[in-house]
Amino acid sequence: GTDYCGWQVQNSRRSCASIIPPSAARKPKKSIQEVIEKTLRKILQEDIKLCASGRTDAGVHALGQVANFKTSSKILPDKLKASLNSLLPRDIVVVSIEEVGLSFHSRFDAKSKIYRYTILNRDYPCVSLRNKAYFYPHFLDISLMRREARYFLGRHDFKSFSSSASRAKDTRRTIKNIAIRKSPYPDEKNRIITIEIEANGFLYNMARRIVGTLIEVARGRFHPKISRKILLSAGKEVSGPTAPACGLCLLTVKY
Repeated sequence: GTDYCGWQVQNSRRSCASIIPPSAARKPKKSIQEVIEKTLRKILQEDIKLCASGRTDAGVHALGQVANFKTSSKILPDKLKASLNSLLPRDIVVVSIEEVGLSFHSRFDAKSKIYRYTILNRDYPCVSLRNKAYFYPHFLDISLMRREARYFLGRHDFKSFSSSASRAKDTRRTIKNIAIRKSPYPDEKNRIITIEIEANGFLYNMARRIVGTLIEVARGRFHPKISRKILLSAGKEVSGPTAPACGLCLLTVKY
């Protein structure tokens, strides 16, 4: 996701250019969908349109994005996968391809999605993780973060945790599980923190705002139990800041 303006094809390249620095505006970033569709058209010689399980923003990564399309081609799935991976850029890889029924829809048939947010919590950055983790040099109380995360479990109105750009009419979602783990990197004072959230769906920026709120509580800037208050306000209270896109990754989509 680092070098793309997100999953979805933009209405115009100007939309992509607006989210990158002015110095790079002459060369707008492509969307991942755009690159895959163009490659599929080259192989299949058909006008292919991908339907994905959901959008990812610029800089957000995906290990388990799912997309479906219709084709009249008789090419075998394994051969198509090999052809795609030979033509796609190195930062986009197709993991598997299989035939599904005509009624299948990668978005509407999804039962839940799991996102992982990665935080590098030490006093200096890491070159290899600079585009894959949020470098946060201040101490975070993991026990406080885990206790606070419990308030998000279950079905709630997440309007306060969604961007104003969201077009969702129903802002209620069900979070099935939140797992917060830490691993020494390379010792207890220098660690990686991961926050995995499974929900039946996510509003625009919802995962990153939940993470931003948990960070504020773990840092001591927000009082414990504030998440419950924000959820009950149904949009009247403001959540914590939106955590940077680089730390977020779509792990898997369940059907």
